[in-house]
Amino acid sequence: MTGFEIAGASAADMELMRGWADEEGWNPGESDRFAFAVADPEGFLVGRLDGEPVACISAVRYGAGFGFIGFYIARPSFRGQGYGFRLWDAGIARLDGRLVGLDGVVAQQDNYRKSGFRHAWNNVRHEGVPEGAGGGEGGAGSEAGSETGTGAGSGAGITIVDAASLPFGLLAAYDRRFFPEPRPAFLSAWTGLPGRTALAAVRDGRIEGLGVIRPCSAAHRIGPLYAADPAVAAALLRRLAEHAPGGLVSLDVPDANPRATALVADLGLVPVFETARMYTGPAPDLALTELFGVTSLELG
Repeated sequence: MTGFEIAGASAADMELMRGWADEEGWNPGESDRFAFAVADPEGFLVGRLDGEPVACISAVRYGAGFGFIGFYIARPSFRGQGYGFRLWDAGIARLDGRLVGLDGVVAQQDNYRKSGFRHAWNNVRHEGVPEGAGGGEGGAGSEAGSETGTGAGSGAGITIVDAASLPFGLLAAYDRRFFPEPRPAFLSAWTGLPGRTALAAVRDGRIEGLGVIRPCSAAHRIGPLYAADPAVAAALLRRLAEHAPGGLVSLDVPDANPRATALVADLGLVPVFETARMYTGPAPDLALTELFGVTSLELG
């Protein structure tokens, strides 16, 4: 492997990695890279052969004990030559001593098992225009009760507001229920980047749901989507879809939450893509019954 070198990604490399992910059909967010860089500026690696980028990976550290692998791509003409594996080893080494998670294509599960990963659940991407979604741009602050007839539970007393109107500490504490470590810097960027919409469902001063929609090359993607029950999730999903051209959205639904799978089917969304969530140890204790859409396949 003479001439092959691994180094941290530059801003230009991050845009290149987004383009590669787009070519793989992953439909990354147009501005995701800005929030990714905030999460861990040194967590993105590029392998170059004689100066040419040929492979990439993200190995992002969260807190003291968790890490996440993503963006694992080798350019098609350089696959099968060991460059990707060298980069994989570098990413894993960066997360040594931590519980590590990833979302990998299902066909690669056996390879990830050989590296010590255990299957936890599958994330199934669903896409479509949610039934009952209104047209035009939705505003914050309307009552959601009339929008929450799909699924079990009740949306009575829920108000959907702009997430930016809430104390950020409350949002960060709520997000922590769904992620193994605090990630306030990432969350601030993820919910606040221009062009995105972040909505929260509030009842009696408590956050009972949070959703973010962002522009992508194809369907706008929703993630995360957290909700106390399917009714609240449906209300948020419909309102977020108002910010997508034609209402077309996609979200990655964990099959570990059967209520989430049933909800998106009831709303007319169809499965188009699937990944396997895997960890190097026991799966962290997360509020899976309230997780209706994961934040990102690249960073967890």
